[in-house]
Amino acid sequence: QVQLVESGGGLVQAGGSLRLSCVASTNSFSNYGMAWFRQAPGKDREFVTAISWSGATTTNLASVKGRFTISRDNAKNTVYLQMNSLIPEDTAVYYCAGSSRAFGMTPAQSMAPNRYDYWGQGTQVTVSS
Repeated sequence: QVQLVESGGGLVQAGGSLRLSCVASTNSFSNYGMAWFRQAPGKDREFVTAISWSGATTTNLASVKGRFTISRDNAKNTVYLQMNSLIPEDTAVYYCAGSSRAFGMTPAQSMAPNRYDYWGQGTQVTVSS
């Protein structure tokens, strides 16, 4: 069983930045496609961004393009989410997700929650206006 542990959430003013981290408890991390989802109060879980197992391909929600950047360090079993120019609408619990079926996954498939086998417990991000 793979465990994913997120950190880095918090309270920030609009226009500020945060960097989320997610550490995976697996020696096969480099084989996993990774993603970040978020869920705001009263709303469904929403795809934010994904990165392929190799790091060569990223897929982003339109509203975060140019503001959020996903990256990974396979030597540290860690995926990151750098969030800049935060707005109140970014307020949500952010979840890290991992897929062991990443080979051949298309960008469209990477946006679907059911493609992911493992989920973290979530970290709260609150953006004040």
